[in-house]
Amino acid sequence: MPLLLAILLLLAFVAAAPAQPLPALDLVIAGGRVIDPESGLDAVRHVGIKAGKIVMLSEAPLTGAPTLDAAGLVVAPGFIDLHSHALTVPSMRMRAFDGVTTALELELGSLPIGQAYDLIARDQQPINYGFSVSWVLARMKVLDGVALTGSPATYVANLAKPNWSKAAPPERIADIVMEIERGLRDGGIGIGIMAGYAPQSGRDEFVELHRLAARYGVPTFTHIRTAGVEGFREVIAAGKATGAHVHLCHINSSSIRQIMEVTEIIAEAQRNGVRVSTEAYPYGAASTTIGAPFLSPEALLRSGRNPTDIFVVDTANWVRDAEDLARIRRERPDAIVIIHQLREDVATDRALLEAALLFPNTAIASDAMPYLAAGRLVDNDDWPLPDNAIAHPRVAGSFSRVLGSWVRDRKVISLNEAIRRASLIPARILEQAVPQMRDKGRIRVGADADIIVFDANTIADRATYQNPRVPSVGMRHVIVNGTVLIQDGELHRRAMPGRAVRGPAR
Repeated sequence: MPLLLAILLLLAFVAAAPAQPLPALDLVIAGGRVIDPESGLDAVRHVGIKAGKIVMLSEAPLTGAPTLDAAGLVVAPGFIDLHSHALTVPSMRMRAFDGVTTALELELGSLPIGQAYDLIARDQQPINYGFSVSWVLARMKVLDGVALTGSPATYVANLAKPNWSKAAPPERIADIVMEIERGLRDGGIGIGIMAGYAPQSGRDEFVELHRLAARYGVPTFTHIRTAGVEGFREVIAAGKATGAHVHLCHINSSSIRQIMEVTEIIAEAQRNGVRVSTEAYPYGAASTTIGAPFLSPEALLRSGRNPTDIFVVDTANWVRDAEDLARIRRERPDAIVIIHQLREDVATDRALLEAALLFPNTAIASDAMPYLAAGRLVDNDDWPLPDNAIAHPRVAGSFSRVLGSWVRDRKVISLNEAIRRASLIPARILEQAVPQMRDKGRIRVGADADIIVFDANTIADRATYQNPRVPSVGMRHVIVNGTVLIQDGELHRRAMPGRAVRGPAR
């Protein structure tokens, strides 16, 4: 009896004791279906945010702070785009409507790294941003004497320089590597290697880049030298020889029609312990500058593509034939084009595209290009986008296209897996080199409050090749570092909560 009495008294004390006060919160996301790809959580929760961090995940309602209603909606980690050339304010706002809270320029990268971060931070940004160290820009400086400013636009401005895309004299390779090493010491996320744009560069230099990456513990982000199996084999061999983590950019477009052979090569390398990661975007058409070596009439012929598959964006004209292609490349090598190589309305082509994006642990990444209007970059506070703004629709719709078409309509991938490929997988690809990525791509206490809230029943991409200016729909709320950027589907134009994603000083 004394024991029972003690228990009853204890229970009475607990019932009478005042509840522990909730921490003061800056924001509450109330009653949504929270999906955390790391823990596997998929349940209704209330999310408490304080000082840019998630501080509470509660089954009970949270009060005392501004609240975003998420009832009936999905709450997920903000998407991390590993491949974005669209680091301008209007383009990044468009990315936010696609669920992207972190956009990284990793294939091209920039130099000098310190100046690149200072330049983009000067005007403030709506979403998070970051850069790899650019091999192409290092070559332009060393081989052509180009003055680097920290802007990736330096690359386009100097495409016509004579030496950067050719084999470097052996005595200059060390200078190129030294420029890249400086960038890594200054916090570059990895090494961006656009080998396909300088195919004459030597393989010895290519291996040296990977030795450097392995020494600093950072990935390489490579556009392969030659499309198809051969180009992928070269990157994997470099990773195997040096121990570097190699990341293969846009395997959907670089594989052309050899995606089944390419994915088997990648899978075999992964089974053998080579650190290989991959990315793809859900479109059958690619986009780049028309002066790229792999778009020469001769290279197209070798890869089985046709000049008439190329659309010149700013003139809205299709290339007529090989002679027309050669002329445009000679007169306007920096013209942006869209190359239609897999027809999404053809079942066999669509199956190849799906094989690329659904390859195990492939990250969704957009390869977004910035908007242009009348030949100028759409920048500053241009919003809404001008009626003549042009780009590939992937800048506006890559992630929503997967969630709408691939998940909901065609059911080729589950919602949870799509979220994982857009958030946790890219975070894990980077987190060894960039420790701050350990707090992104997750919905857990202590993680960064980069959070999206969307309607799984209505989310869809609306941008088309004819009109790429239309934002995706269904993204109800977007929070970046604890600040609301999009609320009830409306952009807060004055909100600029983006922060730098940067490696440690080394």
